[in-house]
Amino acid sequence: MSDSTVTTPPPAPAATPAAAPPPSRWRTTFNEIIGGSVMISILAVVLAMVAGGILIAVTDENVQAASAYFFARPGDTFAEIWKAVSGAYVALFQGAVINPNRPDFVQQIKPITETLTFATPLIAAGLGVGLAFRVGMFNIGGRGQMLIAAACAGWVGFTLHLPWGLHMLLAVVAGVVGGGIWGGIAGLLKARTGAHEVIVTIMLNYVAFYLVSFLLRTPVLQAPGSNNPKSPPIDETAVFFDLLGPQFNLHFGFILVIAATVFVWWLLNRSSLGFKFRAVGINPNAARVAGIDVKNMYVYAMLISGGLVGLAGVSQVLGTVTTGFSSGIDAGIGFDAITVALLGRSKPWGIFIAGILFGAFKAGGFAMQASQGIPIDIVLVVQSLIVLFIAAPPLIRTVFRLPDPSKPKKPKAPKRPVPATTGEAVAAK
Repeated sequence: MSDSTVTTPPPAPAATPAAAPPPSRWRTTFNEIIGGSVMISILAVVLAMVAGGILIAVTDENVQAASAYFFARPGDTFAEIWKAVSGAYVALFQGAVINPNRPDFVQQIKPITETLTFATPLIAAGLGVGLAFRVGMFNIGGRGQMLIAAACAGWVGFTLHLPWGLHMLLAVVAGVVGGGIWGGIAGLLKARTGAHEVIVTIMLNYVAFYLVSFLLRTPVLQAPGSNNPKSPPIDETAVFFDLLGPQFNLHFGFILVIAATVFVWWLLNRSSLGFKFRAVGINPNAARVAGIDVKNMYVYAMLISGGLVGLAGVSQVLGTVTTGFSSGIDAGIGFDAITVALLGRSKPWGIFIAGILFGAFKAGGFAMQASQGIPIDIVLVVQSLIVLFIAAPPLIRTVFRLPDPSKPKKPKAPKRPVPATTGEAVAAK
């Protein structure tokens, strides 16, 4: 009788963990949308509005009075907070978009036309600053370029007496060329001497301001028989015509900035010059190796940038301040344009939307101050906070728990199955 032996089967090989499935295309797209630059800009505005609401509530007298007995009746404090914040932002909306409380339709829609009027020079100047950003340059000279452009367009507007249409066209060209030349000086100095454009443009702001101030006290720009540093009124043949009639302030300048936005979009995305601009902005050394004349790109970029900012000055002198201008015609738009360009991520249509938003802040801020007694400085604080939050995308992503598209989340590896022991394998058999 032969001994029966039990054959022990070899241990089962360890199972190779299956590769984790890649994230779906819809999931990837969703993460890019909610974590991208557009969403960051939107949430920066939302967060700035929330911070502005807190500031409004803290400085409101009724809220302060109700907070004195907060622990006795906390509901009164929250009610006053809601009343102060909602009242301020409702007034802001009604002053910037539409006011249904006004008697007729024309008066109801007038706020949105005021917003577009305020946005016109902001968009033009923002396009100029944004174009320079895309080439890797910082055009801080918006004020000087606007002043020179306004002086050139204004001089043509009240000195030459030409037929309607031709006069306006010549004044626009003179202003754009003047702003372009003033911006091109900074580009030429950077290209030929290596001078930093930030320093040069800031210094050119002072040169332009004192130059225009001087000319406004001479017969070149000063109104005849006037002792004030103010120019004569612009001829009717050079003034921008109203788009919606005399009851609205919206003028032909808004059509010009739409055309300028389309031009900048085409220039950056469809032209060979725009390709060179973007290549220099990304890496000037690589662009130089590829055969691009980087120095000339700096000059061309600042010429076009200055011309676009000059269009903002033209809109001011031919569309808004047609009764004569002074050295304060820039109204801080040259510096606000930097904020608009940052909010628009230096993209033409983004700048267009950002300009309208800041135009709404300007138009609605005055209504908020008039109806609620809230200082216009609150709006300036909100604008400043927008810039602060846009400059810190990690802060926005942390607050709202957004994914970072540049760092895709690694899928979790599946758990490795535990190999069966020899005894378990025999028992299973």
